[in-house]
Amino acid sequence: MLLLQAVLVLAGLLLGGSAWKLHSALEQPLNLTQEQLLDVPAGATPTGTFNRLESDGLLKDAFWLRLYWRFNLAGVPLHSGEYRLTPGMNVRALLGLWQRGEVVQYSLTLVEGWNFRQVRNALAKNEKLQQTLTGLSDSEVMTKLGHKDVFAEGRFFPDTYRFVRGMTDAELLEKAYDRLDSVLAQEWQKRSADAPYTEPYQALIMASLVEKETGVPQERGQIAGVFVRRMQQGMLLQTDPTVIYGLGERYTGKLTRAHLREANPYNTYLNAGLPPTPIAMVGREALHAALNPAPGNSLYFVARGDGSHVFSDDLDSHNNAVREFQLKRRADYRSSPAPANAPPQSPVPDSPESAPARAAEPAVEPVPAAPTAPDAEAKDSQ
Repeated sequence: MLLLQAVLVLAGLLLGGSAWKLHSALEQPLNLTQEQLLDVPAGATPTGTFNRLESDGLLKDAFWLRLYWRFNLAGVPLHSGEYRLTPGMNVRALLGLWQRGEVVQYSLTLVEGWNFRQVRNALAKNEKLQQTLTGLSDSEVMTKLGHKDVFAEGRFFPDTYRFVRGMTDAELLEKAYDRLDSVLAQEWQKRSADAPYTEPYQALIMASLVEKETGVPQERGQIAGVFVRRMQQGMLLQTDPTVIYGLGERYTGKLTRAHLREANPYNTYLNAGLPPTPIAMVGREALHAALNPAPGNSLYFVARGDGSHVFSDDLDSHNNAVREFQLKRRADYRSSPAPANAPPQSPVPDSPESAPARAAEPAVEPVPAAPTAPDAEAKDSQ
């Protein structure tokens, strides 16, 4: 009996000591003097992470913490990512972050009107994304995403995407690709009965033209209406953004008459109908406008210089608008609306990164099927 009592007393002391030791290990504050991020890579285990934190001097008694996790949280996965550690945080609070998978999130915004080159540049510059697409061609990127033979331009949805450290650039692109597919399918179901497209991809191409030509959001439907009517009447679209896209990196901010006469598949001054592919990423609003063009009779539009346009039904009215707003530009002329409270700016050449480019002015030599472009800005006389 005395031996049994001694064993029980010893067991009680051991259990009590273990409970006290475990409680102390859980309640201990992390050894931090400033905020720090804990990176938990994919495949990391609680055991390895506790050991690393102890080795780095951030906590003590890793053995007891490993024991606690094994018997109390064995079925809880340790999510990879970054965890924010702050001064005063104790180990129990850290375990709470792990249990909830409360990893630090980052964001990357893909902007309406960007081309795929700009998208790839934004991905490559983001240090929090794991880079897996470096050195691949655009077609190789699409193959890696599982979309072989799909042209990359315009196939990703512009939005702000949240991600955790360790996500790959390919995974973020796949999210944007799936999002575009979803939005396009939704808008296709809501298209007007007289929308002139036989497949959603044609609407995506048209939406990219609308996106690049629109400076004021409420004009998207009118611009889509002009393009649709020109196509229906056998007129060329004659829109500068397509020519600029066809020039690629050769475009330096000035569009000349020589460029408008240069044959390539994207030159809508020479080729009838839509270009072969989209020329930029499009938002939902541009898709909706392309699939629901505003009714009317206008066949031309010209930029006023504040981001908005004057729409005209006939060539004479259009030429009058060109003379008023293009040939005598104000010093504060802009192709896109000025920011709120911004002072007037000196005119600068349009570029695909800053503002929608515009189509040619009436003095350009006539081209087949249309005497002038739907929009107009003066060109160099090269």
